Amino acid sequence: MEDERSFSDICGGRLALQRRYYSPSCREFCLSCPRLSLRSLTAVTCTVWLAAYGLFTLCENSMILSAAIFITLLGLLGYLHFVKIDQETLLIIDSLGIQMTSSYASGKESTTFIEMGKVKDIVINEAIYMQKVIYYLCILLKDPVEPHGISQVVPVFQSAKPRLDCLIEVYRSCQEILAHQKATSTSP
Repeated sequence: MEDERSFSDICGGRLALQRRYYSPSCREFCLSCPRLSLRSLTAVTCTVWLAAYGLFTLCENSMILSAAIFITLLGLLGYLHFVKIDQETLLIIDSLGIQMTSSYASGKESTTFIEMGKVKDIVINEAIYMQKVIYYLCILLKDPVEPHGISQVVPVFQSAKPRLDCLIEVYRSCQEILAHQKATSTSP
């Protein structure tokens, strides 16, 4: 079963949450951000090129224009390949673990897998960000030395920064899977 709902991020931008239910023990959540805006790309490019043209008229050095074009292209490629994330995915399977995937605008993907045996819990945490309180979903990892301790906190959906209503949807489903996993692991 698959459904899609619209939410907003902490700045009011649009986000799309796709929920895929494969089984009671396996669910996937895909949070998609808006694509790169052609308007903002054009504005930044024009600003850089106008500044370069202004310097060119003062210095009369054509290398300034060439450097501006080169820097703009390198900056755009760097932004698309290392910064702009189009989609973040959380796949949770109770017998295996949790996989988090970030898909960049350039097509590059970054994947992190956490074994279920290392997961202590999934919680919604709060933080102060730019003079306001935001909420984020995070995975608490068990401390191998102390059984009741937490060794690491792994945030989920770092780039999209969804609001609390979206996080609650994902949190409830994750808690259902964790409860299912605990029930099946304790039964003989």
